[in-house]
Amino acid sequence: MSEKLFVRWFDDIRLADIPAVGGKTASLGELRALLGAQVPDGFALTAAAYRSALAVAGVEGELRRLLDNLDHRDVPLLAERAAAARRIVYDATGSAELRRRIVAAYRTLEERCGKGVAVAVRSSATAEDLPTASFAGQHESFLHVRGPADVVEACRRCFASIFTDRAIVYRVEHGFDHFKVALSVGVMKMVRSDLAASGVIFTLDTESGFREVVFITGSWGLGENIVQGKVDPDEFYVHKPTFRQGYRAVLSRSLGGKEARLVYARGHGAASTRNLKTRKSERERFCLADAEVLELADCAIRIEDHYSRLAGHPTPMDVEWAKDGDDGRLYIVQARPETVASQRTADAFEIYALKGAGRVLATGRAVGEKIASGVVRVVSEARDLSAFLPGEVLVAETTTPDWEPVMKTAKAIVTSRGGRTCHAAIVARELGVPAVVGAKQALAALHTGTVVTVSCAEGETANVYAGELPFEVTRVPVVGLPPPRTEIMVNLGNPERAYHTAMLPNDGVGLARMEFVISEHIGIYPMALATPEKVASKTARAEIARRVRNYARPTDFFVEKLSEGIGTIAAAFYPKPVIVRLSDFKTNEYASLVGGAGFEPREDNPMLGFRGAARYAHPAYAQGFALECAALARVRGEMGLTNLKIMVPFCRRVAEGEEVIRAMAGHGLKRGENGLEIYVMCEIPNNVIAIDAFAELFDGFSIGSNDLTQLTLGVNRDSEIVAFDFDERDPGMLEMLRLAVTGAKRNRRHVGICGEAPANYPEIARFLAGLGIDSISVNAASLLRTMTAVYEAEQQRANASLAAQ
Repeated sequence: MSEKLFVRWFDDIRLADIPAVGGKTASLGELRALLGAQVPDGFALTAAAYRSALAVAGVEGELRRLLDNLDHRDVPLLAERAAAARRIVYDATGSAELRRRIVAAYRTLEERCGKGVAVAVRSSATAEDLPTASFAGQHESFLHVRGPADVVEACRRCFASIFTDRAIVYRVEHGFDHFKVALSVGVMKMVRSDLAASGVIFTLDTESGFREVVFITGSWGLGENIVQGKVDPDEFYVHKPTFRQGYRAVLSRSLGGKEARLVYARGHGAASTRNLKTRKSERERFCLADAEVLELADCAIRIEDHYSRLAGHPTPMDVEWAKDGDDGRLYIVQARPETVASQRTADAFEIYALKGAGRVLATGRAVGEKIASGVVRVVSEARDLSAFLPGEVLVAETTTPDWEPVMKTAKAIVTSRGGRTCHAAIVARELGVPAVVGAKQALAALHTGTVVTVSCAEGETANVYAGELPFEVTRVPVVGLPPPRTEIMVNLGNPERAYHTAMLPNDGVGLARMEFVISEHIGIYPMALATPEKVASKTARAEIARRVRNYARPTDFFVEKLSEGIGTIAAAFYPKPVIVRLSDFKTNEYASLVGGAGFEPREDNPMLGFRGAARYAHPAYAQGFALECAALARVRGEMGLTNLKIMVPFCRRVAEGEEVIRAMAGHGLKRGENGLEIYVMCEIPNNVIAIDAFAELFDGFSIGSNDLTQLTLGVNRDSEIVAFDFDERDPGMLEMLRLAVTGAKRNRRHVGICGEAPANYPEIARFLAGLGIDSISVNAASLLRTMTAVYEAEQQRANASLAAQ
């Protein structure tokens, strides 16, 4: 057999060589052609070398006797037969001829990269990394292998790993013939990420399947810790459409715990790595600078574009990266088509919502967006798996590929370690079961035999509740919904739900609530950050110092967090309009934020007090408002998300509106500049009475039916004793709605409604559609019935008009 049939160098390999070197190594050759030296050098031992070794040894018949008619569900028998098969392959690949060729190739790599170069030895199946079957994690890889003897040993063990227990099960369940799948071995110069960082990139959001972002994870040291779920990594998002337009901004970031750093040990071969506990200073800072995040995003987008052209259709990618601590450069060390989120097909979206409250036992990162209840089974080690019963909730520190047969029967999965790209998360996502990863309290708080409810439907943070809680599932069809003329938009406050919600049928966001981002992602009173010297409480000062410790100025923390929260919502729906409402906390709500109690006045009726537009230019809050404006200006300017519109809430008088408009312009948000539109909430009777004057100031109106009903009927909507009088269907209220819609249209201004009245009462939806309202914005779970009601109303109106003619 010629040298080239045994050994192929990355520079000479392309994707067309998958039959020879497998998907993983073929991809490395393709990547090296695309990215050049940003992909490390290396060579492959071909599938032909594997097949030749087995043929020369004459072992196929023996392997067939072990594997033909094997019941892969018989775990002890599977382990016995798989171990025997591995021994056969290991022995067969130890010939003098194959050893000679491996050593010769390694010597050549030494000439290129330096004497004693450390390499990664990685398996690459000829059926691996295909669009519908990843084979990820089924075979062995070995890191930091140095010297010809150890390279030979690692290659033989890689070849033998074609018959790991999990690989055998995977092939059976995916319909692959054991003897039509061969193994190639890639030998690649090792990147010294043990001295720096590494991670995984997906060119979509792994939870929702949303394709317009690049999702980057990273941690200190070698990347195996992320895959194995031993650390909670840092996470970053970059928005593809605006990146392609030339904007260079990280859309959002989340600091992970990065509890351990995997480094090289003194030994060689498979035992050449060990975990070290990371220092506090490392845990508290990101493993990547913004410029590095953007460089990786650029690589990932180029890789996705290239593979999409080759495939003839969009091909989201799963990419591994590593930073070399010696030269400081970023490298791409693997790329393959993403095979879970991108393959989902459904005729409807399911929206899960809890309908009960319970005691929270553990929290972590959400994988998926479902809810499930079941009996806990804590698995401390592999031998505990035999006691696991189908339908139980699997609780463990981490999971490994060998656990997959049991994981497939679990109702939900909870791990105390790991991030959203760890093994447990990947498998749970593929299986469609809810999982909570990185739930540090899980092993202490959850006990075998107890009933829990696992909820991943509350955003990025998932909760494990005590007991069985009720929940409902709303199905929203993807296709077949009636297309009303009236725009049907969504109300949204939680950025963590943005990507999933954006994939529902919608015309944009009619109300993005800034208060949610401030309360849940910032938690600090804006004026306490703008004027920290005025914070009287020692406890509040200490908490503020803790949260802003990594920022040059306290105000930078607020601007970054708010801009990332609002930016995520704007990016998810881009280029559809997203209308964000400026903060509309009441004084008692502001006072509940960290540091807020010492600033806010006490009011008997906060609902009608110092709120909305009245605050923005007032000396008591002007500096806080400047921070809100800075964040919104960053979303539109640095991030390029010009689909963002701004809405002013609770604007009592025209003069008040003029003052707010002037203040916004002074903070870089000038109406009309760069297409900026400014709306006003129509929620006070005076907004309706003076709608012509308000229309001269603002580009549009959004009817806030809750406050408008309250103030029209004189009913405190927070008072239980008079709640029965709060009814949007009251004739007086309907007249208010009519005047608001007709007044806005008379002034050629956009008019919509962002309350739940049209969803709760189909007759109101029909009434508004009859008036010709431009948009109706409701919560995601109400989209289906609102679209249906509005479409029917429009059809009735059209039929009536035809009959009248």
